Amino acid sequence: MRILDEQYLKTPFFGSRKMVEVLLDHGFTVNRKRVQRLMRLMGLEAIYQKPRTTVAAPGHKKYPYLLGGVRPVGWPADIHSTT
Repeated sequence: MRILDEQYLKTPFFGSRKMVEVLLDHGFTVNRKRVQRLMRLMGLEAIYQKPRTTVAAPGHKKYPYLLGGVRPVGWPADIHSTT
């Protein structure tokens, strides 16, 4: 855990896969699940840019959702049923 902490201070963008490589270089035999568990226990999380898929561009027009208050009437099967 000490080596994980020291390495995290040097390279906070390393995830569990890279940390496994670092520990293997130090002579420890560990797998990724153990490193994930230790990092979670220590509160370490890789720092990287997260996807921002729902942020609109400043110049784009925002269109309203027209079906916001509409409730469906019946099932689609009702259209083709013969009564």
